[in-house]
Amino acid sequence: MMQPRKLHAAFLYSIVNHLSSNSARPFCSLFSTVSLPTPDSKDRTFLINYLNANFKFSNSRSIYISKHISASNFPQKPLSVLKFFKQIGFSEAQVQSMIHRTPQVLFSNVDKTLRPKIKFFQLLGLEGSELCWFISMHSTILTCSLKKSLAPSVEAMRKIVCNEKDLIRVLHKYGRILLSYKRLVGNIAYLESCGIVGSQLTMLFKQLPRLFTISEYSVRSYVLRALDMGFHENSKMLVHALYTISCLSYKTFSRKLELIQCFGFSKNESLQMFKRFPPLLRASEKKLKVGIEFFLHTVMLPKPLLVLRPVVLMYSFEGRVCPRYRVWLLLK
Repeated sequence: MMQPRKLHAAFLYSIVNHLSSNSARPFCSLFSTVSLPTPDSKDRTFLINYLNANFKFSNSRSIYISKHISASNFPQKPLSVLKFFKQIGFSEAQVQSMIHRTPQVLFSNVDKTLRPKIKFFQLLGLEGSELCWFISMHSTILTCSLKKSLAPSVEAMRKIVCNEKDLIRVLHKYGRILLSYKRLVGNIAYLESCGIVGSQLTMLFKQLPRLFTISEYSVRSYVLRALDMGFHENSKMLVHALYTISCLSYKTFSRKLELIQCFGFSKNESLQMFKRFPPLLRASEKKLKVGIEFFLHTVMLPKPLLVLRPVVLMYSFEGRVCPRYRVWLLLK
């Protein structure tokens, strides 16, 4: 017979595999390959009722969870986890959200696993309600190794951001970055090799941390698209082009270029506008359309001037462009 600890490890392994896969199998089916000792029926009934009442699990889900916890840690471990989170200030809603996102947290060791990780985030500056919100929204980080993933990721981030406040802002924006240490350092190294360093790398990291967690192949493909459009490595504009290209799908990017061409601009002219001011295509299609129509048909601005100064299409229409145009008309 398998030892309780090995049984529990097998159970967790099956949960992690299920959650990380795209399988359409129901949650309860992941227990079919793990045979564990059945806990006392009173204990099992107690936990079923607790899960149903506090986390709104379906009855079948709660039953399967309760049936496949080894007798050595039932029901003490799940209940000690719930007690721990409530003691540090988690609301019922936050605990419920966390357990629904990452049910394997219920079977973590409080003293060896959860408490050190919570302490780690407190030392970063996350405390009180802010800490509870962050953990409940990014509960998968509690399943990562503190030494192999969380701590190394934070150290890598500290080399890019200017201060701890910026670090916290990035974590709030995209907490999942802590799960991808190898991709994080790999993408940082690749971007630096392209000449995106210092303040440019910091800007990109703060504005688009998701870019640092995708595969290096994807990052390279974005850079190659920028190079194909005429940007150059080690140029100051490459980072802005990369930001825009990675924010938009290929279809959306092409559609916005076509929108510009609908006003009589050539394909080359629309690309020139993007090269001179890469953030241009991050504007909404409505803003682009209104701006181009106004400058071409109302102001009667020659197209070559708009190609040279596409930044004017990004100005606030109601707050800047129209008022100044009215003043210009009065002066005229």
